[in-house]
Amino acid sequence: MAEQLATMRVDYARTDGLDVGDLADTWHEQLAQWLDEAITDGVAEPNAMVLATTGEDGRPSSRTVLCKGLDARGVVFYTNYTSAKSHQLRATRYASATFPWYAQHRQVHVRGHVELVAAAENAAYWATRPRGSQLGAWASAQSVEVRDRRVLDDALESVTQRFADAEEVPAPPHWGGWRIVPEQVEFWQGRHNRMHDRLRFEHDPHSRTWRIRRLAP
Repeated sequence: MAEQLATMRVDYARTDGLDVGDLADTWHEQLAQWLDEAITDGVAEPNAMVLATTGEDGRPSSRTVLCKGLDARGVVFYTNYTSAKSHQLRATRYASATFPWYAQHRQVHVRGHVELVAAAENAAYWATRPRGSQLGAWASAQSVEVRDRRVLDDALESVTQRFADAEEVPAPPHWGGWRIVPEQVEFWQGRHNRMHDRLRFEHDPHSRTWRIRRLAP
């Protein structure tokens, strides 16, 4: 396996380059454009992003979540507010996320502080979730150790019975969204000989403007 790993490599020779003139006016328009292209090209779960957080002990954690909101304010995902990731976000108020579009030889990295999503936005998104996903949000005490799978199945069955006569399942008080408010957004395009294109939008908090930097691969 070690030898296999050492020789595994994809050459991005036929990938188009990325220059400043190719970018949209804003980071969120550019991200929306690439996301749309990933959807058009049939990328599996194109809105999946790897979320990285850090606890008070300085040790990082990462996991894949789904981006469920994108606009000038930032990128949004939803989760249990008592989960491990939420505890870390409350402690540090900072996160990063990476959209890994391997088939297109592209990545987008978003870094910035986080904020809770407003109740009205939570409610609007909750209403779009399938009933099964809504019940699952009630049933799972996310990140808590459980004895076995039966515990989870029993919890879901109990919640299903609880809301059996309810036309609509209400959102749990422990569930909602987080928004990453970007300070930096990097667009990465693979190129031949590992000379990749990296263009980064950076926010200046003093002038409240964005500037673009090219980074060496």
